[in-house]
Amino acid sequence: MFTVKPFKIDVQQTVLDDLNNRLRQTRWPDAPENIGWQYGTDSIFLQSLVTYWQNGYDWRKQEAALNKFPQFTVEIDGVTIHFLHIKSANAHAKPLLLVHGWPDCFYRFHKVIPLLTKDYDLVIPSIPGFGFSGRVAMTDDGSAKVFATLMKDVLGYQTFFAAGGDVGSGIVKSLANLYPENVAAIHLTDVGYPNGTEDWSTMSPAEQAFGQFIQQWWFKEGAYAMLHATKPQTQAYGLNDSPAGLASWIIEKFNTWRTPGGVIEDHFSKDELLTNVMIYWVSQTINSSMRTYAVGSFQQLASSQKVNTPTGVAVFSGDAPTPKEWAERKVNVKRFTVIEKGGHFAALEAPEIWAGEVDTFFKSVK
Repeated sequence: MFTVKPFKIDVQQTVLDDLNNRLRQTRWPDAPENIGWQYGTDSIFLQSLVTYWQNGYDWRKQEAALNKFPQFTVEIDGVTIHFLHIKSANAHAKPLLLVHGWPDCFYRFHKVIPLLTKDYDLVIPSIPGFGFSGRVAMTDDGSAKVFATLMKDVLGYQTFFAAGGDVGSGIVKSLANLYPENVAAIHLTDVGYPNGTEDWSTMSPAEQAFGQFIQQWWFKEGAYAMLHATKPQTQAYGLNDSPAGLASWIIEKFNTWRTPGGVIEDHFSKDELLTNVMIYWVSQTINSSMRTYAVGSFQQLASSQKVNTPTGVAVFSGDAPTPKEWAERKVNVKRFTVIEKGGHFAALEAPEIWAGEVDTFFKSVK
């Protein structure tokens, strides 16, 4: 028996007052002149963001907007799971589970909710260890089992669709492999990456080029993931203590993984960036979210096995340039689309495009 409880975000004023004090007392490091984002987060941008955070950003407004969506919590296997459940007015609507990644949260999907509720019952959980779920880090398989219980046993959906990106992609692949009788089809924005163990003689030229791209990417951009996978506690002290530090760690990824061109505010507003950071700050889940990498490292998980469930794949220009041949190694590709606008957080950056892709694919599934 599961007890589902209504949930409202209601951050205590003392938490917000403490945040403002910490922002006001930020001790800024030096930065090379005109370095921009080359060494990491642009100090000029971050200082302007912190100034806005103190003087212009309205958390209560954002909190009220999020609370317009029906939210709930339920305990599954001893872990509190927070989720949005938006039921369609369409009696024939299909259940659709949406799973976020890191360093975003359920907020990734808030723009696509009105675009999809005509034909889908949406279930948007916070991954264990993220947001308003319990601060327990789980592997892809562990989260998949929790979400299967949520969909089947708590909400009564015996068959459903699922879509995800980043960490969410791994969880959705695990769901498809562990519960093939329940997961009718899945949609992903990334399918996994070459890790150097592949037999290159069996790989197409496009796959080999992709493998070289990923290798270079890990040298240039992958240090954060190695830290998360090996020493998450080390950086957690600073990130959980300093809101400016937390914003720097998170927002650098939003800048790096967006559609190429322009500046970050061409793609995400300050309010969007800060609301995502705020969810980590008020829930104090940056540490447990990073531990997700550590608990899943060096394990053979269902997410690493090929998925036979029908799969749609959308590759956005700001994300890794996955070739179709590689996707076909990892999943049962039924739709493969390369899209020029959008990046790693496509549902937030390009919601109409992402929602259109997801809708078109799931409606094509027989």
